[in-house]
Amino acid sequence: MHDLDNFSEFKKLDPQNMLGEIDGLPDQLKSAWELGQTMPLPDAKNVQRLVVAGMGGSAIGADLVASAVLQTCTVPVFVHRDYGLPAFAKGRETLVVLSSHSGNTEETLASFDAAVANQCNMIVISTGGELSKRAKEKGIPVWTFVHNGQPRAAVGFSFGLLLALFARLKLIPDPGSALQEAVSAMKKSQEHLRAEVPAVNNPAKRYAGQLMGRWVTVFGAGPLAPVARRFKGQINEVAKAGANFEFLPEADHNTLAGTIHPEEVLMPHTLALFLRSPSDHPRNRLRVDLTKQAFMLKGINTEFLDGRGE
Repeated sequence: MHDLDNFSEFKKLDPQNMLGEIDGLPDQLKSAWELGQTMPLPDAKNVQRLVVAGMGGSAIGADLVASAVLQTCTVPVFVHRDYGLPAFAKGRETLVVLSSHSGNTEETLASFDAAVANQCNMIVISTGGELSKRAKEKGIPVWTFVHNGQPRAAVGFSFGLLLALFARLKLIPDPGSALQEAVSAMKKSQEHLRAEVPAVNNPAKRYAGQLMGRWVTVFGAGPLAPVARRFKGQINEVAKAGANFEFLPEADHNTLAGTIHPEEVLMPHTLALFLRSPSDHPRNRLRVDLTKQAFMLKGINTEFLDGRGE
């Protein structure tokens, strides 16, 4: 295992500067929200449904927004991770948001062509590429942002720009003050999470030690369900390690039954990580606590991870 307080190793282990990208996430989110206030809007007065087409880091931003606005958004939101579009995505009443960091994502380009053929309302969010080129040729609004890193490190843009779009189209109440509070909470958390904070005082390093060498399953409920999915994807992409995610309460109807076999794998080589936050539905909060207890009683390594802020 690497010494997480040995800074001389960090640059060798992190050639793409993911630590810098993580440190910059609060400011990225804030700048994305501000940028979104200045961009051209589609004519979407009669929109009755919204489809966000994207993959990977672009799609997860849509998942996070859709979950965050589930109780306030006035139209259904569907996140599409595939070629083409679902059959219901037709006409000007459907707003299709094409989200691609590079603008060259194969599946999202196919969704663009389908949206054009289906005469949908459209808008593109991207750094450029073929997607932006095609949109400009057809007079479709393009929200362009600048980010030179990996797509997975641009979640502040994919979330913040989409949230701004929802707000400016009056699909949700203005979330500006909540977003500012979130940025402040993230910066406060950073005081304990930065790489230079020694492991003894750094919860991120302590969690890293617990996850090392284990197959991790991340559990989330309600607004934390897409966070669990994002957490799993970050373990895959950043650590190049295996992981999976589960949603509660659904997992209590099936996954909970799979905690017996095979013992020689489950007990020493896995860890169930349960996400919690003040926003949890009271019944889901109880489920999180009891599900962790059930896993622990089966001899499986378990841990809580608590969200901060409002």
